[in-house]
Amino acid sequence: MNRLRTSLRQRLLLGTLLWILLSIGIAGWGLHTLFRDHVSRQFHAELRMHLNQLAAHLNFDAAGQPVITAALSDPRLTRPYAGLYWQVDRMPDTTTPAASGILRSRSLWDFVLKVPEDRPAQGEIHEHRLAGPDGQMLGMIERVLRPENSDGPALRLIVAANESLINEPLSELTRPLLLALGLLATALSGALIVQLRFGLRPLNRLRSELARLRDGRQAELRGDFPSEIQPLVDELNEVLGRNLAFVERARTQAGNLAHAIKTPLSVMANAAAAEPGHLADLISTQVDIARQQVDHHLARARAAAAAQLPGQSCLLRPALEGLLRVMRRLHEARGLHIELLACDDTLVFRGEAQDIQEMLGNLLDNACKWATSCVTVHCRLTDRDLSLEVCDDGPGIPENEISRLLQRGTRADEAIPGSGLGLAIVDDLARLYGGALTLAQADSGGLRAALRLPAG
Repeated sequence: MNRLRTSLRQRLLLGTLLWILLSIGIAGWGLHTLFRDHVSRQFHAELRMHLNQLAAHLNFDAAGQPVITAALSDPRLTRPYAGLYWQVDRMPDTTTPAASGILRSRSLWDFVLKVPEDRPAQGEIHEHRLAGPDGQMLGMIERVLRPENSDGPALRLIVAANESLINEPLSELTRPLLLALGLLATALSGALIVQLRFGLRPLNRLRSELARLRDGRQAELRGDFPSEIQPLVDELNEVLGRNLAFVERARTQAGNLAHAIKTPLSVMANAAAAEPGHLADLISTQVDIARQQVDHHLARARAAAAAQLPGQSCLLRPALEGLLRVMRRLHEARGLHIELLACDDTLVFRGEAQDIQEMLGNLLDNACKWATSCVTVHCRLTDRDLSLEVCDDGPGIPENEISRLLQRGTRADEAIPGSGLGLAIVDDLARLYGGALTLAQADSGGLRAALRLPAG
């Protein structure tokens, strides 16, 4: 029932099937009724024909007794219990009692029809149903004739036939009629299923396009759709375009604000550098912290916008190799071995290249600061996510201290330069993209930073 309420396909299918079955049922009932009426009319028309023949062949002999001057035309009247019968009864009058079956067809043999007490007017035809020979149910008609130029009693002429003459054609019709209607219902149901399958295919294509949009593989809905759906697609693309323009304006304003803040910070840093002393060192330190805070929040704003924009993606390996080259040059004097163990050329990050560089750059910088001799990077695809691991062979971090490293401003060692924002920035950016950063002890004894991000 829940699926019926939520599925357009199921509702259309069930509603149309019910209408098809109802329509075919009504049509079948109507056809059966029309054929039954037709057969019934033919049945009674045949009885009237035989009754007219019986009346035409009825005569009286010299003694005034009724006789049939010629045999009726239907040969069934000569075969015992053949299903077609005639009989002549004498109606009672003041001098003569009633008598049933004074004349009978040979088909009645030794059976006399027991007709209900009835006195039709002269020339009037009545219809009845009665039991006949051999357990047959008969349909009959009767009329009363009074002999011309005779004072004798009136005669009742009866013609009856087995009702199987009606029922058998109906039975013979019913089976092929049901078969034909069943085939028609099956064909219409099949046509309905095919029509729904092909008719709703544009909705399936639209769903696929929306999935591609959600996954960041494209920035708008593409393809030609039926005229009933195309306006919806156009409106969605219009909304996406306006949203993109709004985000771009917001990012531009954030960049302008960051530039406006960094300019006086640079002036302050240059002034402090020109005047050595304790106060100048303090100012320089605070300026560096302010710059990092600005970069942090700017990166958050940029990532928050990019994560909501469709179509954002970049290849992982080029961005990673560029960072590795920079880190090798920066730490060349220490002789660090920085190695990329695995990274397929086809791996794609569903986001901006600047953000992945920001995250990997912080992880690599942190690993290189603490590493003794080696830093390794490993990238692979797991399900629909990217898994990136950066490991070092440094002293490592106690397990009870690992969770504290993701807190903003927390540093593992105050002796090593830094603001304590690096891992916190990575964690924030990863969460904005729906990913996560986890820290653990590496097999080499140092820190293993595992970054999970959406794959393109």
